[in-house]
Amino acid sequence: MTIAADSELVRSIDALLPQTQCRRCGYDGCKPYAEAIAAGDAINRCPPGGDALIAALSALTGKPIVALDRAHGEPMPFTIARIDEAWCIGCTLCIEACPVDAIVGAAKRMHTVLPALCTGCELCLPPCPVDCIDMMPAPRAWSPEDARAARQRFAARNARKARAGDRSRELAPAAAQPSKAEVVAAAIARARARRATTRDSGRR
Repeated sequence: MTIAADSELVRSIDALLPQTQCRRCGYDGCKPYAEAIAAGDAINRCPPGGDALIAALSALTGKPIVALDRAHGEPMPFTIARIDEAWCIGCTLCIEACPVDAIVGAAKRMHTVLPALCTGCELCLPPCPVDCIDMMPAPRAWSPEDARAARQRFAARNARKARAGDRSRELAPAAAQPSKAEVVAAAIARARARRATTRDSGRR
């Protein structure tokens, strides 16, 4: 069954989803999962939504209530990311991974998480080469207002990336630049040197 991405059913399902954009469901965000549910996929693949979401999706779609598929994760309290700025190497990998633009910073400069924007998706954790990001208990509950704002930021980010992709295809090949792997390797080397200096200073 094919369902238009902007159909009323997709919009109604998407409105129920938590908009954390965590991808634990196996899709690249809440909207793609909404499209999949509308096309017949299971309604129990969203750990952040948990049992309450399953019940709401059951009422909307007419599908029976089933237990959360824990292969996709366990329901957990809302947490937000925190960067240990003393060890951030400015690689920008967490910024690229964040689906809602909740991390700010520049290459070779420390990054920081904007707590009011973080969805707790944890997508910034795997790419961090120096393991300087932790998940901390959030000072508030995830609210419908948070979800609406996260949906808008997610859509805006995807639109911006699409425009950037179109521009890059139109431009002539640029002069050779260091690869991302080379840049990150150099940043890690600097971080290790800095840590070694800190340890040596502590022994004096």
